[in-house]
Amino acid sequence: MSETTAPAATAASATGTTGVTGTGGTALAESATVGGRRARIALRALQALLALFFAVPSALPKLIAHSSAAETFDEMGWGSTGMYAIGVLELAGAIGLLIPVLQSAAATGLAALMVGAFVVQVTMLDGQYAATPLILLVPLALIAWTRRSHNTDLLRLLRRQS
Repeated sequence: MSETTAPAATAASATGTTGVTGTGGTALAESATVGGRRARIALRALQALLALFFAVPSALPKLIAHSSAAETFDEMGWGSTGMYAIGVLELAGAIGLLIPVLQSAAATGLAALMVGAFVVQVTMLDGQYAATPLILLVPLALIAWTRRSHNTDLLRLLRRQS
């Protein structure tokens, strides 16, 4: 087996195309490798875009106590403590989306935060922006599921530290 067909065979077994032989099997495996590479790049770009969203237009106004964020949290009765806490959680999640070992955990945490944001939008606020957390929940769930193998790496690191 040459160096050019070894990754293709690995990709074929990873995608579940077993028992394929000959040049047609290699072409199929190579196309799966290219498709897999494109999917990884697209997922990484999505993670970067979400990290940018959660860091700048979402967490930053809360962390600098912008009047729009402060008024909303005062209206809910959470005050500056709740505003800063949510801002820190969003910023931590944004940073975690960019660190490979934390990607799944960060996406899961942000998804949980979006569920809470939806509930708050519907129950405490007028519900005008209730769809936004639900829309963000979909790509966060995709990232959490796709990057779930990083959870074992994270657990291994945490066990090594204790």
